[in-house]
Amino acid sequence: MTLLSYRLKTTLAALPLAALLAAAPAWAADGPHPVDKRPFNLPPSAELHYAISAKQSGLDLKGEGLVKWTQSKTAYSVNTETRAMLLGKILETSSEGSIDAYGLAPSRFVEKRLRREPTTTTFNREQNKITFTESAESFPLQGGEQDRTGITWQFVAIARANAAKMKPGSEWNFFVAGPRDAEQWTFKVVGREKIKTAQGETEALHLFRNPPPDDQAQKLDIWLAPKMEWYPVRLKFTDPNGDYIEQVLDSVKKTN
Repeated sequence: MTLLSYRLKTTLAALPLAALLAAAPAWAADGPHPVDKRPFNLPPSAELHYAISAKQSGLDLKGEGLVKWTQSKTAYSVNTETRAMLLGKILETSSEGSIDAYGLAPSRFVEKRLRREPTTTTFNREQNKITFTESAESFPLQGGEQDRTGITWQFVAIARANAAKMKPGSEWNFFVAGPRDAEQWTFKVVGREKIKTAQGETEALHLFRNPPPDDQAQKLDIWLAPKMEWYPVRLKFTDPNGDYIEQVLDSVKKTN
């Protein structure tokens, strides 16, 4: 494998829609992680295609992504697929579950990376705990927990129902499970900005997740478009060294 292929695989392989890369300090498995109940409004089911561009070690790279969001008022699923030139499909993720008083209530999160076996994170609501095939850790289910693929859509649903509260500087906390553990994610609202997409220019709400200063994880920016059902129209992942991966909406098709 060439150095370029390795860099592209290891960097893009962590790219789902929703923002899966930036890490925050994990909570203790037996510690509290309260999440407020907030009004939410699920967006219509849709298929979203994204153009992916990246700069890694001074090289410009290209790829594409597909997200299938489905909801039936009582259940939901999110399936993502990421492809990179020369490498083909490098990442597949899925999140599925029901809808409860908090919004999305995941039951299972699966991640399949290039040349790796799939990992499964289970939200066992009978035993009230989150478990992982990749680690022996477990976390209590207390309500409102999300996974790394569903979190973007949970925020979309909350933003649709709380538009007036999406003010610059406001912060929104979530407890998010990945393939091996779970941690607190805090998004800060930056403000409204104009974003150019293949669908034309649109106003979007800019959200930012910045890891603590001593955490060398990626930063994450998400832009949600109110005039397009609050669908994510742009995402950007930035490494501490300035390398980045960006995905911009290419097309969207509602499926219900």
